[in-house]
Amino acid sequence: MNDATPVAISAASNATLNVTPSSTPSANPNANPNANPAPLLVVAGPTASGKSSLALSLALEFGGEIISCDSVAVYREFEIGTAKPSRQERDRVPHHLIDVAAPDAWFTAGDYARRARAAAAEIAARGRLPIVCGGSGLYLRAMLDGLFAGPERDEDLRQRLRRRRRPAALWRLLRRLDPESALRIHANDEPKLIRAIEVCATAARPMSQLLLHGRDALQGYRILRLGLSPPRAALYDRINARCARMFEQGLVEETRRLLAVYGPEVFAMRSLGYRQAASHLRGECSLAQAVSAAQQGHRNYAKRQLTWFRRDTEMHWLEDFGDDAADRAKELIHASLT
Repeated sequence: MNDATPVAISAASNATLNVTPSSTPSANPNANPNANPAPLLVVAGPTASGKSSLALSLALEFGGEIISCDSVAVYREFEIGTAKPSRQERDRVPHHLIDVAAPDAWFTAGDYARRARAAAAEIAARGRLPIVCGGSGLYLRAMLDGLFAGPERDEDLRQRLRRRRRPAALWRLLRRLDPESALRIHANDEPKLIRAIEVCATAARPMSQLLLHGRDALQGYRILRLGLSPPRAALYDRINARCARMFEQGLVEETRRLLAVYGPEVFAMRSLGYRQAASHLRGECSLAQAVSAAQQGHRNYAKRQLTWFRRDTEMHWLEDFGDDAADRAKELIHASLT
């Protein structure tokens, strides 16, 4: 193809999203920002809000490919508790950043940002629309806004911190070291608390100060951010039903197998659903209590997701589930990206 020839991403409604290959971002999209940036769509929101169905609909409409933004779906073999798109859905539309890490690997926000940016550049280079879809706020921020140049992991320190089992002990420690970071990290979010404390201890500076410097924001794209925010009571009903369905589909058996092969310390085993199933397998609660705890945990997580995404002043909010928000989403795409 001649590099001067523009490629049109066609929509079923006869709109086009124009990308010029000569100015399409490369695998390092920050290296050459251009005057004719490529379109990029974000579909964010809380768990069970219908993000995946909306992204699939928009990908079919506008010739897109989906970049998953889920911190657990990156891991292979973790299936039932992650609600990954089905094989049929992945056959209809290409999906990226699903099943890219071994179950016992560490896959960080920085790893995600690098691979997601590369995927977006490759998708745009083919004249298609990159659609970033998911609810992992830190991963989305890492991709779009970049991460600070923090210190490397200190596994010895992390192990010592994980042994602090008193309720909110990590959060109280972070509050002493970095009050600003403590305000934005939930007291139960152990991975983020440990990382923040690790940064403070290793860099000898509060993480909130380091965040002010050195971020490498994504360039070379026109970005439209769509956020789903359905009615809270209806969302909680969906969350409860989804959690119950996961256990009915064999979450406990899947957790048993993963524990037998990889042990309890792998990152994904601490995620919602698997954590409660593992607790049941250890005899700490009944199956009904495990289901109830998973439902409560997912509802709390949905609240935290909405709080996180509400801070994004560029987010266009759709006050509905994904299935019912498609028409409004298409209007915004036509207005902003076509």
